[in-house]
Amino acid sequence: MTDPIHATIQDQITKDDVVLYMKGTPVFPMCGFSAGTVQILGQLDVKFQAYNVLDDQNLREGIKTFSNWPTIPQLYVKGEFIGGFDIVREMAENGELQETLKEKGVAAA
Repeated sequence: MTDPIHATIQDQITKDDVVLYMKGTPVFPMCGFSAGTVQILGQLDVKFQAYNVLDDQNLREGIKTFSNWPTIPQLYVKGEFIGGFDIVREMAENGELQETLKEKGVAAA
């Protein structure tokens, strides 16, 4: 991991239990998929750290190569890449997201 942005991302996903890379902020999402992911986390009462990829072009491109996933938002739990909005929504609907959070020791309502 020689890329400096990858080192930054690794530090970010290690520092907080739940990390969301999104377009915009939780209060003011700049795309529907980011808004949807924030809404799901809110419904589950999950505390998370958000990073706005629109504020940093290096982060915006770096997160895609870090995860080998081409789209934003991206959700990480305890350093593990969970997925983008469609995966997060599906996991929440079938209870898998709640189970993953519980298994990893992240409190969810």
